[in-house]
Amino acid sequence: MIRIVVVLLALSACGTTMDAVQAADHCEQRARDAEGPTGRVTFGVNNNSGAFTEAEIGITSDFLRGTDPDVLYDRCVIKITGEGPIRRPVLRNM
Repeated sequence: MIRIVVVLLALSACGTTMDAVQAADHCEQRARDAEGPTGRVTFGVNNNSGAFTEAEIGITSDFLRGTDPDVLYDRCVIKITGEGPIRRPVLRNM
């Protein structure tokens, strides 16, 4: 049993790591997504099928829980890098 735990811990350490800039970018996107629903609508016409419409809506669990995007960003960066953020996130300003 102990051997399995040691193997699992060793394998989890093999994951890819992010530098501070990559972590900031990743966490900034998570913080933006926590600000509110995201979405897009596409419509057009083509020769094969005629008119078309597509819609996409995204809602994250962070938004549903009411997580503060700034707090989410800070915690995310610290979790990934073990250090504080190198910059403040640029959010959508709704």
